[in-house]
Amino acid sequence: MSMDIRLANDAWETLFRAQATLAREFQRRGCWEDMLPREYDVLYTLSKVSDGLRITELGEDALLSDAGISRLIARLHGRGLVARQEDPSDARASRIVLTPAGAEAQRRAGRVLARRVAEAMTRALDDDQLRVLRELSGALLASAEEEHRASRPDHKR
Repeated sequence: MSMDIRLANDAWETLFRAQATLAREFQRRGCWEDMLPREYDVLYTLSKVSDGLRITELGEDALLSDAGISRLIARLHGRGLVARQEDPSDARASRIVLTPAGAEAQRRAGRVLARRVAEAMTRALDDDQLRVLRELSGALLASAEEEHRASRPDHKR
């Protein structure tokens, strides 16, 4: 497979700018209500798991440092949106779970965000283009996740 460095970088720059520009539009339109986008992201991530996640797992998902995710969790905990529970597999650790208030806040903001995302995506792309974009983005994500797994020190080849 030949590599066109300029094309690859232009494609990345366009993808990155499109995502950043749309994220700013969603922020201006108040899609996350009274939350920051990363706070919503943590609530959304927690809404997909029934038994919560460790802070380190949340930090990896949200791409935040340990200190950054700890502060974010402290803010969400202070607002009653998340709680800490004992980790049944490790008594020294805790798992972060959504509270009922956190689940409701995530659903409320998620409904608004879903409508805004659909409006933004469909004003430029038709259904076939959206399917291609989803497939291409999925391929990029799968490749990046595989690279991440392979680069971890505990990975066995």
